[in-house]
Amino acid sequence: MGHALRLIVVAAAAFALQGCLAKTVLDTAVGAATLPVKIASTGVDLATTSQSEADQNRGREIRRREERLGRLQRDYERQIHKCGDGDRRACDQARLTYSEMQVLLPSLPVEAESQSDEN
Repeated sequence: MGHALRLIVVAAAAFALQGCLAKTVLDTAVGAATLPVKIASTGVDLATTSQSEADQNRGREIRRREERLGRLQRDYERQIHKCGDGDRRACDQARLTYSEMQVLLPSLPVEAESQSDEN
């Protein structure tokens, strides 16, 4: 008789839990169906750069180029001074430095003149 009672309890529990099991199965199916969309959108977010990130990256690159131009200008001034003292090697270096400065200049944005400069 114990076996029959267990069978009745299991059948009653299965009937009572049918809604819960169906909801769990439905939630799992919906989650599995939306998973590729979630993965794809995450991949797109990682692969694309927002406008603010692009602006920050551009600003960093411009600052890096400006710093490089500043170093080149200081080197050029030292080399020209030595060249004026008769150091032929410094004259050659000054020409190379000047060439590198000319290549770098077009990649920098032009600063707008202030109102006081125009008057």
